[in-house]
Amino acid sequence: MFFFNKPKGPVTWLVVGLGNMGDQYEHTRHNVGFDVIDEIAEGLNIPIQRLKFKALTNAAALGGENVLLMKPVTYMNLSGEAVEPAAAFYKIPPDHIIVLSDEVSLPPGKLRIRPGGSAGGHNGLKNIIAHLHTENFPRIRIGVGGKPHPDYDMADWVLGKPQGEDRKAVDEAVKRAAQAVECYIKEGSDKTMSKFN
Repeated sequence: MFFFNKPKGPVTWLVVGLGNMGDQYEHTRHNVGFDVIDEIAEGLNIPIQRLKFKALTNAAALGGENVLLMKPVTYMNLSGEAVEPAAAFYKIPPDHIIVLSDEVSLPPGKLRIRPGGSAGGHNGLKNIIAHLHTENFPRIRIGVGGKPHPDYDMADWVLGKPQGEDRKAVDEAVKRAAQAVECYIKEGSDKTMSKFN
């Protein structure tokens, strides 16, 4: 579904997956944003390993545009420290910055795509909003399900790994989110929302 060629000309979109660096965080609920970036990169057959703008990055042609794929190395709560300098360097407007994040208020595997909106309690999104001084950037939220009972610690929940059916649903959503990114770049928000929400 993706085919890769080196981008010609300047980067016109940022695609940012949110997560935490380190083996202990791999494939946790909080790291589904990273998983989507890896899924896109795998489809394009490129590594995401160039350290730039406090993020692991690589540029690629996707959906007919030149895109910088990013995995901030700042830890989740400081993600804006990576997004802001990259956006400034490439002069990319907020409506061309797609942010991928986990969403505990959605059932595992469900996607919610919006062209803007509040952080909804997500610290990574909150920090990006603070750095960009706007909420008007597209985001694709990947449902990871809510904590099983009210006493369960939220940090433990998002830093845990989905199991069984939940794992299957989240893995499937990661693949669909990768397709949604390409669709968003190519066809815009309305078509993407009607196809993937």
